[in-house]
Amino acid sequence: MITEDSLSDKPGKETPAEFLNENTSGTETEVTTDKASEENSAPKEADFSGTAIAATEGLTEENTDLTPENSSEETSFSEDCNTSEKLENLPIEGEISAQDGPESAADAKTDLAEIMANEPEITAEVQEKAKEPEDKMSFTKLSLTEILAEMESITKMDDGAAHYRRFNQLKEEANHRIQEENNNLKKDFVAEGNPEELFTVQHPAQGKLSAILHSFREKTEQYHQQQEQSQSANLEHRQNIIDKLKNLYTNTEAGTNLFKAIREIKDEWKNAGQVAKSEFKLLNNNYFHHLNQFYQMLDMNKEYMEQEFAHNLEKRTHIIERAKELLTEPSVQKALNELQYLHKLWKEEAEPVAEEFREKTWDEFKELSNKIHDRKAELTELLEKELNENLARKNEIIEELKKLVTPGKEVNHSYWQNAINKVEELRTEFLRLGNVPRKFSNQNWNDFKQNLRNFNVSKNEFYKGLKNSQQTNLDEKLKLIQTAKDNMLSEDWETAVPLYKKLQDDWKKIGHVPRSMTNKVWDDFREACNVFFSNYREKNNTAGDNWKENFKNKKQLLEELKAIGNEEGSIEKIEQIKNSWNSIGKVPREKININTEFNKTLREKLKLNQIHDYDLKEEGLSENQLTDKARKIKNQIADLEAEVVKMENNLGFFSNSSRENPLLKDTYARIEEKKAQIETMKKSLHNIVAGENS
Repeated sequence: MITEDSLSDKPGKETPAEFLNENTSGTETEVTTDKASEENSAPKEADFSGTAIAATEGLTEENTDLTPENSSEETSFSEDCNTSEKLENLPIEGEISAQDGPESAADAKTDLAEIMANEPEITAEVQEKAKEPEDKMSFTKLSLTEILAEMESITKMDDGAAHYRRFNQLKEEANHRIQEENNNLKKDFVAEGNPEELFTVQHPAQGKLSAILHSFREKTEQYHQQQEQSQSANLEHRQNIIDKLKNLYTNTEAGTNLFKAIREIKDEWKNAGQVAKSEFKLLNNNYFHHLNQFYQMLDMNKEYMEQEFAHNLEKRTHIIERAKELLTEPSVQKALNELQYLHKLWKEEAEPVAEEFREKTWDEFKELSNKIHDRKAELTELLEKELNENLARKNEIIEELKKLVTPGKEVNHSYWQNAINKVEELRTEFLRLGNVPRKFSNQNWNDFKQNLRNFNVSKNEFYKGLKNSQQTNLDEKLKLIQTAKDNMLSEDWETAVPLYKKLQDDWKKIGHVPRSMTNKVWDDFREACNVFFSNYREKNNTAGDNWKENFKNKKQLLEELKAIGNEEGSIEKIEQIKNSWNSIGKVPREKININTEFNKTLREKLKLNQIHDYDLKEEGLSENQLTDKARKIKNQIADLEAEVVKMENNLGFFSNSSRENPLLKDTYARIEEKKAQIETMKKSLHNIVAGENS
C-alpha cells in the first residue's frame, strides 16, 4: 500500500510555497525551507490507508477521503488566466525567448502554488511497489520448505534487498513455524517422561534459515553500497537538471521552444533516480524555486496552460477508464490496492484541468471509487468462505486422527507404521491450510494437538507391549531351536520327520522377536533343520531303488489278483497272493495308491468266493496297515506331549502356579487328561509293535 510516508524520500514530496512570496527577478536564488512552510505547502493526498486487508485479522474499516479537490484555488487560477489584460500581452509558442521576462508574476503566485504542488516525481520503483498487494495470506499457506525457498530466491535477486519487507515477513513466519514445531517436539519429549532439560533437538531447518539470513545481510550491505553510489550519481544528474532549468529562463537563445524544453526538463526530473535524504529537501526546493521562476517568466502563458490542461485531462481520462476496468477485476484486493495508486496519480500528475472539466471528472472518478470500495463486501464474503472451508477440512483431519488412535480392531506393527506416515501427511496438510474463524481458532488447534498426543500415547503403548511379547516369542523359539538341535542326528524317521514338520509349523505361528535376534534365531533353527533333512534325504535315496523294485513286484501281484475268478482253487491263490504282498516292503510315496487298489480288489475277490468276515479282519492286519497305524499313533503322542510341555511352560509365567489357584484349575485338568491319553496310546502302540514282531 502506497502512503505518504513511503514517498518521503522522493523528489516532489514538498512544494516550497515560501518561494512564491519572494521577488521573482529571473536571477538564480538558492533557498531552504523550514518545517512549517513544508507542511503548509505539501500537497494533500486522499487517505487510502484503510484499504489494506490483513488476511488473518479480517477487514479493516476504510476511511478514504473522497472530498472534492481544491476547486476554489483552481477557479481563481482560471479567472486570473482569462483576464483580458493578460491575454493581450502573452506570447505564443515558438516566439518566447530568454528576453521575455515575467510581466505579472505577483498576480499568479497563488495559482502557481497549485501547479508546482503537482510536480512531484513518481519513479518506476514506487509504481511497481504500488501494484504489489500486501497479501499476508500469501505466505501463511506456504509450508516451511516453501517459505525458505522463497527467502532464498529473494537473496538471489539482483535487487533482493529492495524486497526487505517481504523477506522480514517470511523470516518471522519461518521463525514462528520452527519455534512452534520445536515446542511441540519438546512437549512430546516431556510427555514421554523425559526431563525437559535433556531436550536438545535442533530443528533441521534452523541451519538453512541462518545461512539465508547471513546471505541476505551481505546482499543488503551490497545493496546499500550500490544505493549510495547510485544516489551520488543521481544527485549530480539532478543538479545538472536544475542548471538546465536555470539556463532556460536566464540564458536562453532567441527562438528556443520553451514549451518543449520545459516538458523535457520536467520528464527528465521525474525519471531521475533517488538521492540521499540529507540532500533531498534542499535539492527539491531549488528545483521548484527555479521552476517557479520559469513560470513567472512566462507570466502564466495562456497557450502553455491550455496545453497543461489538455495534458492533465488526458491523464484523468486514462485514470477513469482504468477505474472502470477495476469494477470487474476478479481480485477485490488487487482492485482496492490499484485504486489507491490511481488516486495518487490523480493528485500528483493529473492537476490542474480546465474549470469546465474539473468537477465533472472528479465526480465521475469519485463515484467509481465508491463503487470499487463497495466490493469490500465481496472480499469479506470470500474471506469468510475460505476460513469456513479451512475449518471444515481441519475438523475432518482431526476426525481422521481420532480413527487412527482407536481403529476398532486388533492392530500390528504394520498398522502403526502406516498410521505414522498417514499422521505425518495429515499434520503437514493441517499446518499448510490457512486460518479459521477467530472464535474457533484456539479450540481447533487444541483439538488437533490433543489428538496428536493421543496418537503418540497409543503408539508408544503398543510398542511397549510389543517389546514384551517379542521377548516371550524369543523364549518360545529358543525352545524350538533346542528341540531341533537335540533331534537333528536322529534316524528314527517315523518319529523325527513329523516332529520336525511340527517344529516348522510352530515356528511360523510364533510372532516376531526383537530385531537384534531375528537373524540369529532363524539361522540357528534353519541350520538344525537342514542337518536333519540332509541326513534324511541321504538315507532315503539309498532305499529309493529297493522301493521301486517293490512297486514292480506289487504291480505284478495286483495283476494276478485281478485275473482270479471263482473257479476251484481260487481261495488258495488269493491267500498265496496276499502273503506275497505282505512280504514285499514299501513303495515310493508317489506310488502308494497301489496299496488302496490292492485292498479294494482283494475285497471284491473274497466276496466273489464267499470268504467269511474273519478273513477280512485278518487282511486288515497286513504289514502296511500296521505300520501306518503305528506311525499315526506316534504322531498323536508327539503332538500331545508338545502340548503338555507348552502348557507346563506357560504355568511358569504365573507367580502363583499352585493347583489351588482357581485360574489354573482347568489348565491342570487338561494336562492330566492329555497325559492319560498319552499312556493309553503308548500301550496301543506297544501291542501293535509286539504283534508285528510275533
